[in-house]
Amino acid sequence: MRKKRIFYSEIAYVLGVVFVALGVAFCGKADLGFSMIVAPAYILHRWISPVWPFFSFGMAEYTFQALLVLLLALALRRFRLSYLLSFVTAVIYGFVLDGLLALLSFLPADEIWLRAIWFVLGVLITAAGVSMMFHTYLSPQVYELVVKEVSAYFHADINKVKIGYDASSLVLSVILSFIAFGFGRFVGVSWGTVVITLVNGFIISRFSRLYEKHLHFRDAFPWRKFFTGEDPVK
Repeated sequence: MRKKRIFYSEIAYVLGVVFVALGVAFCGKADLGFSMIVAPAYILHRWISPVWPFFSFGMAEYTFQALLVLLLALALRRFRLSYLLSFVTAVIYGFVLDGLLALLSFLPADEIWLRAIWFVLGVLITAAGVSMMFHTYLSPQVYELVVKEVSAYFHADINKVKIGYDASSLVLSVILSFIAFGFGRFVGVSWGTVVITLVNGFIISRFSRLYEKHLHFRDAFPWRKFFTGEDPVK
């Protein structure tokens, strides 16, 4: 039996953030639709940036996630350190996203077949990043935090809460798009959103299987207890 390679969970966090940002950047280049989770922030960016040019996609992401943290704290009537740490992750992700968008700006996207390639790459890379984040103890983005906290607070099935959150994000995206750009016009939500919704869970699970087949995730630093209350993984 082939021995698994040691892979540190802190590196998984870094790669997770970079991969997710890179995947979203490729989907932005394709302009065929984002996941329903990212779409509200993208719509805010497209809506506000003509008035405030400095309001980048990355800034829209951590601004929107800051609002989510505030709503979560108000709804559950509590504030935990993990909420702040998740927002820190969102800020890091936002800066990385803006940098990668600038780097990818030179890529051609005039032909539909090119846009399709960027879209497929975006979906795959995002799924690889999300799976990496599943293998680290460091705080995820606020999107995942909300699902986890709500399901724990109400003792509800996390998968059902996730479905409800996704559906709410889709409805919010459609409403925001209509408010910002007029009835009947969809921005950030397209047929690509439907594709991502159908295949994303399956692709993420495949990446997780691949990682776990070849890698042994281990903590390089004794920080797990601080973030999760659990003992470090050796």
